[in-house]
Amino acid sequence: MDPDAPLSAAPQRLDSWLDVACVFKTRSAAATACDGGKVDVNGVRGKPHKLVRPGDRIEITLDFGRRRIVRVTGTSEHSLPKKEARRLWEDLTPPPSPEEVEARRWERMTRPVRSGRPDARERRSLRKLKGR
Repeated sequence: MDPDAPLSAAPQRLDSWLDVACVFKTRSAAATACDGGKVDVNGVRGKPHKLVRPGDRIEITLDFGRRRIVRVTGTSEHSLPKKEARRLWEDLTPPPSPEEVEARRWERMTRPVRSGRPDARERRSLRKLKGR
């Protein structure tokens, strides 16, 4: 795609646009987020089949109540390289407050470190916790 080429203004399915614009890794992940009520389009809950157009405002709820706000600037029916896909949206998310930065840092520090699959002792303790 030529960097100076105009973006399409044709409407596109929300789940497909979220995938093509590299907001989500896959279309199924985008559809799951839409079905779970994690995506709003212009202040209304976005279903996967909802059509988005340039100018629409999309709010995505992330982990721990964080929100990402983007404005659609174009659509594309075909997958694009991530650098070119970035042209399909404009990020309107406000920068995090110092309290949010500290909360994220604290959450990362207190998250348990797991290295792969549980060993036999961990599996026994998990079974015991689950009552099996």
